[in-house]
Amino acid sequence: MSLTKSLLAGVALTALAGGAALAEPALIFDLGGKFDKSFNEAAFMGAQRWAEETGGTYKELEMQSEAQREQALRRLAETGANPIVMTGFAFGDVLNQVAPDYPDTQFAIIDMVVEQPNVQSIVFTEEQGSYLAGIMAAQASQSGTVGFIGGMDIPLIHKFECGFAQGFKAAKPDGTVLINYTGTTPAAWNDPVKGGELARAQISQGADVIYAAAGGTGIGVLQTAADEGILSIGVDSNQNHLHPGKVLTSMVKRVDNAVYDAFKNGVEPGVKVLDLQAEGVDVAIDENNQQLVTPEMQAAVDDARAKIASGEIAVHDYMTDNTCPVQ
Repeated sequence: MSLTKSLLAGVALTALAGGAALAEPALIFDLGGKFDKSFNEAAFMGAQRWAEETGGTYKELEMQSEAQREQALRRLAETGANPIVMTGFAFGDVLNQVAPDYPDTQFAIIDMVVEQPNVQSIVFTEEQGSYLAGIMAAQASQSGTVGFIGGMDIPLIHKFECGFAQGFKAAKPDGTVLINYTGTTPAAWNDPVKGGELARAQISQGADVIYAAAGGTGIGVLQTAADEGILSIGVDSNQNHLHPGKVLTSMVKRVDNAVYDAFKNGVEPGVKVLDLQAEGVDVAIDENNQQLVTPEMQAAVDDARAKIASGEIAVHDYMTDNTCPVQ
């Protein structure tokens, strides 16, 4: 039975399956909610897996607005939660301020580097997984034009975009990648209507495969693609099941494993990189998209995966210099 505690106005903190125990771990979701079918939901699944395997309980908090971040994090630390895991780069500045005030609490942040002695920063090589998605898009595209729709226009999402473009161009050098972003504020993560509009605009320009890296906004992209008879590519969680036979693949980012490991093993201060070789990112192939994956496509993905892991293919990380070599 869930026990809900009010930490501050507008923020619900839930201690699952009974009372709050000392040193109970905690998970804070970024804006968009834990059931966004993407990034936050992947984190939730990792916490749930830990709870089911151990019988333990954890606290969870869903952000409702940007203004709540610091107060919510402080109040959560004061309850004795440990470790506290948060999803999303937007917690970076707040955590940098809060962590020194709670030296005995372990924190983990996903998608941002915070240099504090009690913080583990967990980052992914999204460009590598997106490269594989780009290869698949090139193989599947009949028109030679594909699309990318990002959520908030920030360097992190350009990592997805640039990796996708590199993979696509490696397989189809003369092809075209259309690029749009939903917005410049956090609202861009949860606007499926706008996602659908952007998808229709790209389809009108010839795109027949569209990759959405946009959180909840991407749900509108995938729906529109399915309705219009083209293929889409999901992100973060495996979204192949949302439209079986119409989602080419999903660039899965194992946020679930990051949360599970932090809850199970605690956090080790420093930077933890979850790359392709560590199975931190990959493309999902299952019963929902298997019929879309030709033997040639599978062979191309397997070849690229091996060469990335060995270092033979070096996928450029946009965030190293804010440039993309194929654009």
